[in-house]
Amino acid sequence: MAEAESIIGTPDVEGAEPEQDPQAEGVRGDEKAPKGSRKIVALFTVAAVAYALDLISKMIVVAKLEHHEPIEIIGDWLRFEAIRNAGAAFGMGQAFTVIFTCIAAAVIVVIVRLARKLYSLPWAIALGLLLGGALGNLTDRLFRAPGVFEGHVVDFIAPKNFAVFNLADSAIVCGGILIVILSFKGLDPDGTVHKD
Repeated sequence: MAEAESIIGTPDVEGAEPEQDPQAEGVRGDEKAPKGSRKIVALFTVAAVAYALDLISKMIVVAKLEHHEPIEIIGDWLRFEAIRNAGAAFGMGQAFTVIFTCIAAAVIVVIVRLARKLYSLPWAIALGLLLGGALGNLTDRLFRAPGVFEGHVVDFIAPKNFAVFNLADSAIVCGGILIVILSFKGLDPDGTVHKD
């Protein structure tokens, strides 16, 4: 239990169990418990970095790589190749672009609402990755051709025998994997640890 608390920085009041008082701001030994606002800042910082990296990479790809030959990075194992994707991962669901746009917008709203109860740094990082990735692909859906809510996402990372993806997709997948790990460990976004 103590090890799990040190991983997530569970806030508590001296002598209180974290499950009983997740939002208290007290001390544990000589260490002050982190405040919830710091976790919100972490979430939006991670989201902003993920979003900026995705946006900048797509601007470079559109300017320098689109309508050009792919660039081999590691032989034929990894290359950069600009494509426009109307669907989801692996090019599936290309007829449902508007639905994917609405789903991305809903994910963003849910994450922003959840941020008010966020007291765990690992959860802040995971949700920040999801938020940044969702914002990156939503920007494409809203502002790229062929039109609003139907825009095609710019993908460019092309591993051999795998789908072409972008940095927003990578952030979403990494955030999702981290959420699964945190859930299996019993760590909640509010900083509590539960046992099933």
